Amino acid sequence: MKRRVVVTGLGALTPLGNSVHESWENAVAGKSGIGPITKFDSSAYKTRIAGEIKNFDPLQYVSKQEVRRYDDFILYALAAAEMAMADAKLTITSEFSERTGVIVGSAIGGLATLEDEFKSLLEGGPRKISPFAVPAILANLAAGHVSIRFGAKGPINCAVTACASGTSAIGDAYKTIAYGDADVMLTGGTEAAVTPLAVGGFGSMRALSVKNDEPQRASRPFDRDRDGFIIGEGCGIVVLEELSFALNRGAHIYAELAGYGCTSDAYHMAAPPPGHEGAARSMKLAIQDAGLKPEDIDYINAHGTSTPLNDLYETQAIKSLFGEHAQKLMVSSTKSMTGHMLGGTGGAEAIFAVKAIQEGIIPPTVNLDHPGEECDLDYVPKVARQKAINAAMSNTFGFGGVNAVLLFKKCIP
Repeated sequence: MKRRVVVTGLGALTPLGNSVHESWENAVAGKSGIGPITKFDSSAYKTRIAGEIKNFDPLQYVSKQEVRRYDDFILYALAAAEMAMADAKLTITSEFSERTGVIVGSAIGGLATLEDEFKSLLEGGPRKISPFAVPAILANLAAGHVSIRFGAKGPINCAVTACASGTSAIGDAYKTIAYGDADVMLTGGTEAAVTPLAVGGFGSMRALSVKNDEPQRASRPFDRDRDGFIIGEGCGIVVLEELSFALNRGAHIYAELAGYGCTSDAYHMAAPPPGHEGAARSMKLAIQDAGLKPEDIDYINAHGTSTPLNDLYETQAIKSLFGEHAQKLMVSSTKSMTGHMLGGTGGAEAIFAVKAIQEGIIPPTVNLDHPGEECDLDYVPKVARQKAINAAMSNTFGFGGVNAVLLFKKCIP
């Protein structure tokens, strides 16, 4: 019998703020976290803007030695996990440490470290490579360090499913609890890929916006003038618990994670198929897993990348699955404010979906001036909306044809 899973702790670093509260408040206010790239000299690049983490002090969470040894994607995960554990008021003890696990996704891992160490190799030879290089690069080391920090001795894993990595991680963690392999999971996604190689590589694919003169207006999901996504960085970590475990310790419950759906397009390396049948199936599976009906869904935090094909095909997928109810749904893309945090997206946007349920506020899709052709849903344009939300979905789709969807609902124990 499937056990019920609830969300009891939230932690985040996003281009909108260095906490869940700050990120959420700025998202509700419709503020943009996108600006000129400061992490490297981007003057030779077609795209010179990104959604960067700002004014983050890792020394609030780790030692100076750890800052030198860890890539930013690990530092972000440790910070967000610390926030989530504090928010959950949870300390892992020997009584349940072996029933507490960690799954943290990352699409790329320590790319900045990889670039820096390869430069050291080319300039100074192999003796110049740091002994801490490999542990800083490996994508699973975010989960590894989180488990070490908090003494979580249960199942550990790392989801690497491109832009769906954070959602895949949370979905896998949910199943780990639901089917009895753990009682508590720290899970989410983290990314720190505002680097020369990532920006140059995505730019060569013509996937990025080149609206450099108006950074805060460059990410335009579902808008007629969208021209590509804005690369971002960040992390979202949630604490998941089996319902009775959470109730027995008197935990505050934000929402219930009731469903997860994952499918493959089996179509193309990077592009979604017309109509995005795979996305529709992943949403359908999440709804079925939750024991709900399509008309029970009130809000979708869309993948909404601001690319011509994704926004159109995600819209088509929603309409094909929800039918007439699609016109009653509220759909918004917080990437219009954060940019696309790649593997960190799923964690942060799951938190936005949970906060929407908790507070009855839908964050807007900013910069939506002229809806694109066939983009005719209620995208909550420009201004947040107050409305009670009983069930919300978070969509993420990744290179390789991955479609991953989480379904949260109000928890009635």
